[in-house]
Amino acid sequence: MKIARFSHGESIAFGIVDEEEHELVVLKSDPMYAGYDPTGERVPLAEAKLLAPVIPRSKVVAVGRNYRDHAAELGNDVPAEPLLFLKPNTSVVGPGDAIVLPRQSERVEHEGEVAVVIGRIAKHVSEADAPGVIFGYTIANDVTARDLQRRDGQWTRAKGFDTFCPLGPVIDTELDVERGTIETSVNGARRQDGRLADMVHSIPAIVAYASSVFTLLPGDVILTGTPAGVGPIVDGDTVEITVSGLGTLSNPVRAAG
Repeated sequence: MKIARFSHGESIAFGIVDEEEHELVVLKSDPMYAGYDPTGERVPLAEAKLLAPVIPRSKVVAVGRNYRDHAAELGNDVPAEPLLFLKPNTSVVGPGDAIVLPRQSERVEHEGEVAVVIGRIAKHVSEADAPGVIFGYTIANDVTARDLQRRDGQWTRAKGFDTFCPLGPVIDTELDVERGTIETSVNGARRQDGRLADMVHSIPAIVAYASSVFTLLPGDVILTGTPAGVGPIVDGDTVEITVSGLGTLSNPVRAAG
């Protein structure tokens, strides 16, 4: 099932995506908390503006160097345990929203990733039980100011700017991770092309590890790492990240005003 958060007219709502009819089945409330109770209204997808499908209540947890080829391209070793960092929820934007290049950086790069949306309070969850706390999956761009990352020696500023975490276009509650693929293109030219099965640390392992560090809340998002092919983005570019079964997340790039 695919869930969208969207605006239509003057209202913001959640809906189930009816792909055959190209419509949204409008729900009475956020299904993460209230279930799948329809209002009886349907909205054509063409008339809706898709928004970030979730706004994390507390945090975006991200995992660095979780694909061997990406670690190698940056000259890094693969960590024995998931390498965690945080992005603020103020970095989240939705499909079609601009990635704004900060004045402090001279090299901003894209990182296409699959994101996990947490659906239940989770603390010290085992790998076996991790699927039970996952609400679904979406697409993320872990935008990174690479020069600041190297200069600072830690990643908070480089990955935490406003607009540095596009999410969307929908949440899929049943993504086939083992067979999934991810591709990132800039202005139509492919840069990243990976298989989700090539993650060093699996999604259940990441959820279990993160939940051993801090309590995960419903709506929290976990970014699961990026394959090789990260590269610079500049004013005027368009970044598109496609995950099989999930669709495409597209965002323009703009210089700070």
